Formats: sequence, C-alpha cells, structure tokens
Amino acid sequence: MKLALSWLTVLPVRVGSVDAHAARRAIALAPLVGVLLGAAAAGALLALREAPPLLAGLLVVGGLALATRGMHLDGLADTADGLGCYGPPDRALAVMKDGGAGPFAVVALIVVLGAQAAASPVVGPGAVVLALTAGRAAFALCCVRGVPAARPEGLGALVAGSQPVWVAAAWWAALGVAGFFVSPVRGPLAVVVAAALVLLLVRHTRRRFGGMTGDVLGAACETATLAVLVVCAV
Repeated sequence: MKLALSWLTVLPVRVGSVDAHAARRAIALAPLVGVLLGAAAAGALLALREAPPLLAGLLVVGGLALATRGMHLDGLADTADGLGCYGPPDRALAVMKDGGAGPFAVVALIVVLGAQAAASPVVGPGAVVLALTAGRAAFALCCVRGVPAARPEGLGALVAGSQPVWVAAAWWAALGVAGFFVSPVRGPLAVVVAAALVLLLVRHTRRRFGGMTGDVLGAACETATLAVLVVCAV
C-alpha cells in the first residue's frame, strides 16, 4: 500500500527497494488509492458548491492532476500520440518515449479534462468516488496475466501480466455493486462501460504496440474515470 501511494500520489511516503512482488501487490491495491483521491475530490466539490459548476470542476480536475503528479495525464497524452502515428510498433513506441505533445495528445487532454471538469460537479460525490476508483481498477485489467509488456524495461515490464484474472474481476464486481448505490441503473452501467472501454484499449494497444506500457496504464485510468463520469452525468 505504501508503494501504491508513493506511485500514484504526491504523498511523502517512503518505500524501500521495489521488486516485482511489491509492484504486483501495489497494482492490486491501487483502487484503494482511487477511493482516497475520490473522497478528496468529492470534498473539494462540496466546498466549491457555491461556485459556477464548470469553474469548480476545473479546479478539482486541476487539483487531482497536482495530487497525482499529472502522471496519468502524461500517459494519456503519450498513448494518444503513439496510436495516432503511422509506422510499426517500434515507431509508435519511439513517439511515446519522445516526451513531446503532438496534436493527438493535445486533443485527448482537452476533451478528457474538459469532460471530466464539466461532469464532476453534476454527478454527486458518490459518482466521483466511483469514477476515480474505477480509474485505478483499470490497472488490474491492463496487467492481467497474458498481456505482455511492449518494452523490456520500465513500469510496464515490471507489472505486465502480474494480476490474476480473479483480482481484476473482484474489483470490477465490487465497483458494480458500489455503482448500484450511486444510481441503481446508471451506476452499474457506468462500470460496465468503463470496463469495456479499458478492455478495448488493452486489446488495441497490444496489437498496435506489441503489449502494454506504463503510458497505457495512465490512458486506461483516465478513460475509465471519464466513462463513469459521463454515463452518470448523461
């Protein structure tokens, strides 16, 4: 849990050496970090309830970016550029590693952040917690056994294929139950849509890149978060 907090937040949590066993457990516990971030975001939205909704949403989304070092947004941007380029997997991976933000990255960030900011103030605190938890539960789907790493090094190589299917299934089943208490229809539907989109992303990036990377984890996180917020808001 300390490693999950160290990876996924700016909290000053110190950890020792990181091995594959610790990384596997951190990915499995990542949804608990989502609960923590979701509670903080819901509290901030309640504190800003007298502000214009879009302003409140933008401030909260910006605060979440600070609280997570923008890591997942960087992954979203790099994945968008990698999927948008032409050429073989090596070319796509090189574009992702370059660090610059191309047009696909810019559009992805504008749409995702804008939609999250617009939806967050209108869905209620429970849906916000559900969305941010689902974003971190997406890691287990990306790292389920059978999904290889696209590179021999990096975060992707450390955690690829590390999660048993039952771990991912248990988290998403729990999210479906939690979604029922958020909204009997829209909550579970939002969880199903989010899981389906993450699985499609994993399938496509596996075919396009040859496997998953740390950037794909970030893209999956933001995709699942957005899906839950949008379904709950519509």
